[in-house]
Amino acid sequence: MALATTGASMADTVRGSERDKKFFQSVEGEWVGPGEIVAGKYKGTKFNCNFTGTTPASKVGMTLDGGCRVGVFTQKMSATVEQTSARTYKGVFLDGAAGKGLDIVSGNVVDARKVVFTLNRNQLKGVMQARMADGNSMNVTVSVRVDDQLVPVIGVSLKRVDDTAVGTIARK
Repeated sequence: MALATTGASMADTVRGSERDKKFFQSVEGEWVGPGEIVAGKYKGTKFNCNFTGTTPASKVGMTLDGGCRVGVFTQKMSATVEQTSARTYKGVFLDGAAGKGLDIVSGNVVDARKVVFTLNRNQLKGVMQARMADGNSMNVTVSVRVDDQLVPVIGVSLKRVDDTAVGTIARK
């Protein structure tokens, strides 16, 4: 019985890992789009972003790297996550909590179109969610915990601007 349970658990892990890998591969390519700060001191500030999505060759994960522009000013932005165990991810947003950014302390691929990461910086706790509306659109929301509620703070709607293949087509 224990052997059968272990075998089933390993099969679930392999399927989950393949699902995760497919999600991250769907983020590969060039992305652009508008965003807005929807709460806090800078509420109403609109910006435009350009990102390049890549995946590591030997690990499950991704990097979105680029920047967002407000008027004539550009802020470098990046998020990198890698699988640390069969069920979670860790990484950094900007330069991590040691710098001016946030640590990604956990996370998981919810399904083929959505990933959620837990963010942490000192007393600031929050989540970053990326959802693929379709193969060429992605919405990213950053929310912070205020008391017992998650409050959306930043929203970005990205569109793919390259011809990177997505879906069930095998990559070489």
